[in-house]
Amino acid sequence: MQEQMAQTQAELAEKTVEVDAAGGKVRVVANGAGDVVSIKIDPQIVDPNDVDFLEEAVLSGVKQAIEQGKALAQTEMTKITGGLQIPGL
Repeated sequence: MQEQMAQTQAELAEKTVEVDAAGGKVRVVANGAGDVVSIKIDPQIVDPNDVDFLEEAVLSGVKQAIEQGKALAQTEMTKITGGLQIPGL
């Protein structure tokens, strides 16, 4: 089981989730390990007079991407553990 878990964790680092925020103007990509891989921002929403909106859009996208990455990891680990709750996973 440990070998399967290690292999799955390595595979999760390669799997990605994409999240769009601000109507698709901000795209955040995260992996199944919970790491943010990239952030793309449409130049149309970059307004020096409204930096707060951009900050909120990026933060929202990052939070959603990390959540989805963790959910992906949880789903994959549940397949291996058969639903057993193992601390630290």
